[in-house]
Amino acid sequence: MDPEVQYEAVSSRDARFDGEFFFAVATTGIYCRPSCPAVTPRRKNVRFYPSAAAAQGNGFRACRRCRPDAAPGSAAWNARADVVGRAMRMIGDGVVDREGVPGLAARLGYSTRQVQRQLTAEVGAGPVALARAQRAHTARVLLQTTPLPVTEIAFAAGFASVRQFNDTIRQIYARTPSALRDEAGTRASRSGRPATAAGIALRLAHRGPYAVKETFDLLAEEAVEHVEEVTGGPGGRTYRRTLRLPHGTAVVAVDEAVPAHTTARQGWLEARINLTDLRDLTTAVQRLRRLFDLDADPYAVDERLGADPRLAPLVARTPGLRSPGAADPEECAVRALAGRDLAATLVETYGKRLDVPCGTLTHLFPEPAPLAAHPDPQLAALATALADTTLRLDAGADRDEAERVLRTLPGMDGATVAVIRTRALGDPDVGAAAGEDAWRPWRSYARRHLALHAARER
Repeated sequence: MDPEVQYEAVSSRDARFDGEFFFAVATTGIYCRPSCPAVTPRRKNVRFYPSAAAAQGNGFRACRRCRPDAAPGSAAWNARADVVGRAMRMIGDGVVDREGVPGLAARLGYSTRQVQRQLTAEVGAGPVALARAQRAHTARVLLQTTPLPVTEIAFAAGFASVRQFNDTIRQIYARTPSALRDEAGTRASRSGRPATAAGIALRLAHRGPYAVKETFDLLAEEAVEHVEEVTGGPGGRTYRRTLRLPHGTAVVAVDEAVPAHTTARQGWLEARINLTDLRDLTTAVQRLRRLFDLDADPYAVDERLGADPRLAPLVARTPGLRSPGAADPEECAVRALAGRDLAATLVETYGKRLDVPCGTLTHLFPEPAPLAAHPDPQLAALATALADTTLRLDAGADRDEAERVLRTLPGMDGATVAVIRTRALGDPDVGAAAGEDAWRPWRSYARRHLALHAARER
């Protein structure tokens, strides 16, 4: 973006650009999101950065008023299929914390030096700095929303030592961990082992309008028994599901009701996450963000699609319509092929029971390996490809390569492949019909509008 356009967005406190870029003030040493309510600084004192990590790497501290580290992620990383886009999605999923930079580079098929160079050139920070910024945000959330001991928080957020944790928090927030905790009133209990039965309460931020009813309608329609449920009524529903994560399992809940003090340009969904291993918090949050498509740019989508006379009335009727993704991409692929009824049977037959059931949520969706022995040859072929990684659907998967592999599997028609590419791979631009080029790069959203319209007409 042109710096003058960026400064205009800052001057008008335009929340549409939150997460798309960050600005820092040289005279205060603080960086903010564009919608920060503080007095607009003079242009000569402002610096712009493409990521929070870049601002932190240049010595700026996070603003205490606008909490820029909590801004929605840039929609560009979901749209882009290149190395930088794939790397950003994997870093968000916690790959660097679990496997280091060599693991990230190996997944991308590049050297660590190439990954470092490309990320630094486009995002202003390398993979280590980006992962560090994410760890700091996770730590702040835990400090301010749970009474967990500081030592547990340090390692749960992914830090290698308590000293590293303390130094990072001081540098980024200009506060000690204890000071952040005191501000929120979440000191640890005297027993040293606080109860966390209610889960970790979070706000999942999004930009712009969010068609929350339509998202919950879709999730309710698709919910698979024992793994998912949507409860509640007209006053507000709650979506709950189980998750398999790298270090353990989780039961997550997201509320439909939008907080009364949100605005048309900025808001969030309330969530609660119960984890068996706190190290999975960052990954669980990212899985929910992808499921609910919270990093989308509804302004760009609605502007492009609303320019088409065929879609304009649909966009006007449902602004901010999202294209939901998947909390577990491998599960999504199996369900796309099997259908809802068979998926429920698979859960009962092959799914692992939770050690501690949570109401009607009693199972995890089965992993691909056990399903490879299923008598249905089509399902078995898909499960085998997933189990031996011939088919990769993780956050950084190459979408074109995944589609190529999918089309070699039995039973995979074009419609099923399109669903998997849209949902499991989070591709915002899936479409093949003639006349859809004008909808690029948001054809997945156009298809959502058309499907919703067809359902309303029935």
